[in-house]
Amino acid sequence: MAAPAPLAAAPVGAMPPAAASSMTAAPITLAAVLEAAASNADARIARLGVDAARADVVAADHAPLPVLTAKASSMDLQHGVGGGNWLTEKRVDKSLGVDWTWERGGKRALRTAAAEAAAGAARQDWRAVRRDQQILAATAFHDLRLAQSRVEDLRELAAGAEALATLMRRRVQAGDAAPQDLSRAEIEARKAANDVAAARTDRENAALALGRLIGRPEMRLTAAAPDDAGGEATAVSAIPADAGDDTPTDPDGLRAAIDASPDVAAADARQGAALAAYDLARAGKHADVTWGVSLDHYPGTSTRLLELRLQMPLQFGYQQQGEIGRAQSQLDQAREQAQQARADAETALRQRWLALSSSRALLRSHEADLLPRARALLAQAELAYRKGASTLTDLIEARRTLRASLMDALAARHDHDVALAQWRLLTQP
Repeated sequence: MAAPAPLAAAPVGAMPPAAASSMTAAPITLAAVLEAAASNADARIARLGVDAARADVVAADHAPLPVLTAKASSMDLQHGVGGGNWLTEKRVDKSLGVDWTWERGGKRALRTAAAEAAAGAARQDWRAVRRDQQILAATAFHDLRLAQSRVEDLRELAAGAEALATLMRRRVQAGDAAPQDLSRAEIEARKAANDVAAARTDRENAALALGRLIGRPEMRLTAAAPDDAGGEATAVSAIPADAGDDTPTDPDGLRAAIDASPDVAAADARQGAALAAYDLARAGKHADVTWGVSLDHYPGTSTRLLELRLQMPLQFGYQQQGEIGRAQSQLDQAREQAQQARADAETALRQRWLALSSSRALLRSHEADLLPRARALLAQAELAYRKGASTLTDLIEARRTLRASLMDALAARHDHDVALAQWRLLTQP
């Protein structure tokens, strides 16, 4: 009596052959996913915000424009304006003048500095959006790889369950097994087939989610197998003992990683913009002066009359206290937000490192210990069942144990790959 063949180990992340034949696109690597995510719709929107901020710098860095004034006055409605040409003979006072405001207190430089700092913050926001989109895309990529691996492993488990059900049918026909055993085997085979169908649906959903993140929703994507994704490790034995140990455990290294965070850089830039805005508000104490000159033409009196003007606000009883107070509060707020951004960045780095360390230890436990034991248990159960030393219940339980161990190992691999990708994206310059 032949027993079902032991289940061979499926490479974590392998793409199901059936799925590969149905896909219209070639497998995509993690590197390609990260590159596409860095320029997806959300990243492009953030990049447009940078362009708008740079335009604000251009708008801020110019002096007030001169104002041209033309007027006609002193028109005598009682006696008339006389005859002749309107420009040279009629008794109308015609004037053409120019007014220009002289900004005092370095307002233009301060206004430009604030705009440049805001543009720098917008650029860092763009970097943060790109990083966050890459983190989401990397997670989606590994979700798809997990879904593909689950389909592959569950198909092999379903094939084993179907083989066992076929064997039980022959044994029942030969009178060597009870019909109840056949029913149990067929139920297990049907459940295994249902698991495969559900896993295929999960795989399609994961492919759609990844396609949306990288701007390719119309393509049926497949995640490249680990060996095709830049030499990524596929087994725990290939993971060095110090994998991921590039964590900045020393204070200087941790500080450098925090400084490299776009969230921190954006908060620092906004603090600089708030400081420039505060200085600009204080510069408002220096009243701007508007200079003006006009040339008048009034027939009968003179055709060359010159007018000089000077205007400036008289700041009696008010010295920009409201503007300065608001700018001071916004500066204090920006400083608090910068400190909070640093604290958040440090917390995020430490949490990601803990997640990476924990997932690495869990992955080693599953791939080096629990999964081999589950495979050995199934092999022993199959041998014992073949020799009549164990029951069908023992064999089915051994298969269930292997299924649970396989799914746990795949989940551990997924969690480790996601944690490692997130750690690298958070710490890259």
